[in-house]
Amino acid sequence: MNRILICRTCKQETEAVAEGALAALRNALLDAALIGAFDVGTVDCMGACEQPVSLAFQGEGRATLVFAGLSFPQDIDDIVATGRAWLAAENGWIEDARPCGRLRLCLRARIPALDAG
Repeated sequence: MNRILICRTCKQETEAVAEGALAALRNALLDAALIGAFDVGTVDCMGACEQPVSLAFQGEGRATLVFAGLSFPQDIDDIVATGRAWLAAENGWIEDARPCGRLRLCLRARIPALDAG
């Protein structure tokens, strides 16, 4: 299973804002026919507190990508585009990030997948 995780402790005005961001992202993934490709959820602190909001793509056998400085709902289209590029890339290692829009400038970590051997 692949996941998109949003930091729930990043600067959010209210819990309702965080839930609204999740709902908007889920709806965008549904519209893009990607809802079955990702489980979307939240996690406490990803350590990029100086540039909230943080988001990560994570999946078994795939590179983990961590982004910071995101805005909701403004970046949702770029999150969906990045998700599509991540799924298409061998082992999730995106070589050409131009399709990711603004997110290519928000990348904070690109962690290679663990070798199964």
